[in-house]
Amino acid sequence: MKIALLVFLGLVFTSVIAGPVQPAADKKLVCYYGSWAVYRPGNGKFDVESIDPFACTHIIYGFVGLGADNRIQVLDPYNDEEENWGRGAMKRFTGLKSINPNLKALVAIGGWNEGSEKYSKMAMDPAKRRTFVDSVVPFLQKENFDGFDVDWEYPANREGAVPEDRENFILLLRELRAALDPHGYLLTAAVSAGVKTIETAYDIPAVSELLDFINVMAYDFHGAWEDFTGHHSPLGGNPSIDYGDNIMLNTKYAIQYWLDNGAAPEKLILGVGTYGRGFLLDDQTQTGLYAPAGQPIPAGPFTREPGIWGYNEICERLNSEAGQWTVVRDEYYEVPYAYNGRMWIGYEDATSVANKARYVNELGLGGGMVWSIETDDFLGICHSDEKFKIIKTLFRALNGEYPPTPPTTTEDPSNTRPTTTQQTTAAPPPPSDVCQHVGLNPDPTNSCSAVYYACVADGDSWTVYPGRCGAGTLFHPINLNCDFPENVPGCA
Repeated sequence: MKIALLVFLGLVFTSVIAGPVQPAADKKLVCYYGSWAVYRPGNGKFDVESIDPFACTHIIYGFVGLGADNRIQVLDPYNDEEENWGRGAMKRFTGLKSINPNLKALVAIGGWNEGSEKYSKMAMDPAKRRTFVDSVVPFLQKENFDGFDVDWEYPANREGAVPEDRENFILLLRELRAALDPHGYLLTAAVSAGVKTIETAYDIPAVSELLDFINVMAYDFHGAWEDFTGHHSPLGGNPSIDYGDNIMLNTKYAIQYWLDNGAAPEKLILGVGTYGRGFLLDDQTQTGLYAPAGQPIPAGPFTREPGIWGYNEICERLNSEAGQWTVVRDEYYEVPYAYNGRMWIGYEDATSVANKARYVNELGLGGGMVWSIETDDFLGICHSDEKFKIIKTLFRALNGEYPPTPPTTTEDPSNTRPTTTQQTTAAPPPPSDVCQHVGLNPDPTNSCSAVYYACVADGDSWTVYPGRCGAGTLFHPINLNCDFPENVPGCA
C-alpha cells in the first residue's frame, strides 16, 4: 500500500453539518477591477463609475506592471493617468472613497500576462529589489491608494522562474512591509490555490506574517487547456469521480492546505470567480463532469476570449435561450454547470457563492474576494431586483444572511472521469486495514477520531491521502463526513 505524502486535511469532500454561523463584524469583501473592461463593447463596457462603492470593503485596481528599470510601470497611460490628457482612471478609482469613506482602494502589480521571469530577476537582486521598493510609496501617494497588492504569478513557477524565488519572494515582501508601514499602507498578495504551486512558491508562515491579508485565487482549477470538462471553482471534491491529482483541485482542499501549513485563518480571503469556463463537448450525449471536450466554448460578446464567459454573459445567454440549457448542481462541488448541445459552461451563482461564504464563516476566515467586479450582472439585466447580484449576495452571506437553498438537482448521469485515470470498470483492490472501499474511510483504530483517509484505487493497490477534520469536529464513520462530536455515535 502506498501512502501519499499529501496534506489532505479538513472539509475536503463534505461539509460540517452546522447551524447558522455568525461571522465577525470585520469580514472583508475584496473586489478586483480589470481596468481594461472600459474597452468592452455594448453592455460589457465597465468604467470606474460603474463600481458600486458600497458593494465591497476593499477594491483593487488591476494592473500595473514592472518596468525594465525595475520600477512600477503604468500599463495603459491613457486610461490610467491624468497626465497628457489621460482619463485618470486611477484617481477616479481612489476618488470613490469620497462616496464611501470606509472603502479601501489598492493597486495590484502583476497578473498572469506579466509572467514570472522579470519578477524573479528583480527579486533575486538586492539592488533591483531596492529600486522597485523605493518606487512603490511615491506611486501610492500620487494616486491616493491605500495599499499595494502583489500578484506575482508565480514564484518558482512558469518560464524563467528559479527555485530561489520562494525565498526571494519573502525578502521582497519584507522590504515592502518596511517601506509601507510608516505610511499606514496595506500590503496584500494574490496567491495560488494549486497545491503543487503553493509547495514551491510560498513560505506560508512568512507570507502570513508579512501580509495584511492573503487573496487565495480559488478558481481556474480546470479549464479549456484540458481535454475534458471540469469545473473551475468547485467548493468540495466528489469522491466518486475525482481521482489522482484531481482530488486536490477544489476550494476546500486548497484552503485547508494553506491553514495546515501555517496561514492565519483571519488573513485568508477566499477567492470567487464572477465568470465561468467552458468547453465544446466531443459528444453531446456525454454532458457531465470529465466528459471528453477538446475545444473551448466560443468567445462571449463582451470578454471576447474563447473558453471563458463573464457571469453577465452566462446569465444573459441562459435567459435568452431559456429551455435550451440544462443546469446541473453537483452535490459535492456545490456549484452549477450548464450545457446546451455541445456547449458546456461551469460557473458561480448566488447560491454557490453563499455556500462559500458559509464555509468562510465556519472556518473563521477573513472574508471573500471576487475576480472580478466588472463581469458580475452589474447592469441588473438578468436580476432586475439587484445589480451586482453575485457580489452583493456574497457580501450579505459573509455577514450571516444566507439565501434559501434551492431544490437539489439530480446529478448528471453522464458524469465520467478523464481517460487518463483508472477506468471506471476496473475492480478496486482488495480491502486493506485502512481502505475498505474507494473514497473516504474512518480511522480503523479509533471510532471517535478526527482522522480519516481518502482511498484511491491505483491498479492492484491503494493510494491513501490522510486527512483530519477541522477543529472541534470528528469524522463520522457511518455518514463519512466531518461532524460535531455530539452527532458521532458514542463520541459525545
